Amino acid sequence: MNYFIRIVSFLCGVSYSVAVHAVSEISIRAASITHSQGDAQNVVLHLNFDQPKFNKSTPTLTLSSALKQKSTKDWTQFKLKCDLPENTSLGEFNCADGLLKNAQANIPFSLEINRLFNQGVLDVHATLQLRNASLSDEAGLHAAENLNGKIDVSLRQEGRAWAWQTALDWQSGEVFWQPFYVANGGHQLSASGTLEDDLLNIKSAHLKIKNVGELDADGRVRLSDTKLMDLNANLPSLDLSTAYPLLFKPFLEKTAFNNADVAGNAALMLQVKNAELKAFELRLKDVDIADKNQKFAFYKLNAKLPWSYDTPKSVSMSYENGNLLNLPLGKTNIQAEVNRFSLTSPNIRLPILDGALNLSDIAAARIGGQWYWHLSAKLEPISMADFSAQLKLPRMLGKVSAEIPLVTYSGGTLTTDGSVVLNVFNGTATVTQLVMHSPMGIAPKLNADIALRNLDLGDLTRTFSFGAIEGKLDGDIEDLELQSWKPVRFDAVMQSSPGKYPKKISQRAVENISALGGGGAAAAVQRSFLRFFEQFNYGKMGLSCRLRNDICQMGGIESTPHGYVIVKGSGIPAITVMGYNQTVGWSELLERVKRVTDGNSRAIVK
Repeated sequence: MNYFIRIVSFLCGVSYSVAVHAVSEISIRAASITHSQGDAQNVVLHLNFDQPKFNKSTPTLTLSSALKQKSTKDWTQFKLKCDLPENTSLGEFNCADGLLKNAQANIPFSLEINRLFNQGVLDVHATLQLRNASLSDEAGLHAAENLNGKIDVSLRQEGRAWAWQTALDWQSGEVFWQPFYVANGGHQLSASGTLEDDLLNIKSAHLKIKNVGELDADGRVRLSDTKLMDLNANLPSLDLSTAYPLLFKPFLEKTAFNNADVAGNAALMLQVKNAELKAFELRLKDVDIADKNQKFAFYKLNAKLPWSYDTPKSVSMSYENGNLLNLPLGKTNIQAEVNRFSLTSPNIRLPILDGALNLSDIAAARIGGQWYWHLSAKLEPISMADFSAQLKLPRMLGKVSAEIPLVTYSGGTLTTDGSVVLNVFNGTATVTQLVMHSPMGIAPKLNADIALRNLDLGDLTRTFSFGAIEGKLDGDIEDLELQSWKPVRFDAVMQSSPGKYPKKISQRAVENISALGGGGAAAAVQRSFLRFFEQFNYGKMGLSCRLRNDICQMGGIESTPHGYVIVKGSGIPAITVMGYNQTVGWSELLERVKRVTDGNSRAIVK
């Protein structure tokens, strides 16, 4: 820096001395200049003494060259044209025409130097103005178009240190800086500090992001590895409706929060010491967040989430209402304690419909960059009628309740110890071996075994408009695997429960069962005297499906040379229902079930 200033100062003095002797211009050329950090070629320094300005001759200095860093292959063309001051003190001069240009950048700029020295001490104050600048990199991770902005810089030497001050005004233009994209300007940054050896001290910094919020900060940065050594940051008010798409969504692409509507305000305080996070506090005020895929929503969310490396903190969070997978959530207040990288809470109650999910013995810890937690859960009775209506399922009766001794989450995988027992259709559904991978991710995966016992077939068939069946049903769904909540694998067997109880099946139910496994039984009913009976007796019934590769291998309670028995008759009048389709595409089977439950199945009579 000092050498450059001395050269310019010397040239300014030369310019006026030679102008007296009627010299109109001076050119200095160098074919190449080599430096440890880079090279220069075709260097031209041109002084012109006959540039008219304001009715007088104004000397101009033009510098042009091709520049290249040692680490790059491409050359950058550099040009700068400046009006020289009238005296050698270099008080002020203006460089209105500057350009940096290469294959990835075209950066027109102007440079105005208002001061270089103060009482013989270097004291620089300059303004750089970008004019419709554009740039990009080969990887496509950084780019700018039509960028206009102003940078003010002040720099003076104080002993071994340099005192600096800067102000940046991003006026207009588009910038993509992976993963951020900003489509317009209106953002400002002002900062001051010192630079000594390898350490950049930021005494104060103020960042204003248009329509988002303002940040005040101070800290230290080690330049050799750009490591943040210290930081005190305060963001008193952040508008989440604009901050979410601009600042947060780029980091949430692979999470459940990647496609949401967010509104409300947030505040953040952050402290870093010796390159380690020491404390922060996040506050949320009247925040609404709703997933556009309708997986979840929380309204009037308020939270105080402090954290300290040294001191345990109490955290709180509440919301007025919301929904999870279309299930309405009631007003909730959560209290917990966070101690460094662990969190505990004795009990959390989450109202759902007319019941609630009670969580107890809650403990969580972050170890090696992964979350680990466990809790116990108990579901208070919830109306199945309301539950089925909210999930747009056929209307179910009764109540559902459940109790899980222990739920464990480790490294993205959720497991349960013990059984999840649901009371439905006057029977039970018991879920065991439940494992979920990435439960809140984009592509969750679930594995489980399900045992159904003594379900009331009367309630079940009325619920799904299947036709009347009296009796009880057992079922086993083993090796169940869901991907993105869709079945991809299972071994399922459904059959009448053992024991003595009334076993009746209506003619419509026979038709619907025939529609699932084949039309033979329905045709037999319509061709014979059996069509005069409203219902029939049966001794046993059952249907199985082994799903692999989107194909269902079907079976019944017995195998025959040409098919399988679904319903085995008993007594008078009795009927036996056969199935003939032993392999069915899963989507086709679902379509058959939909036609049956919609009441649209029709038997085919040949």
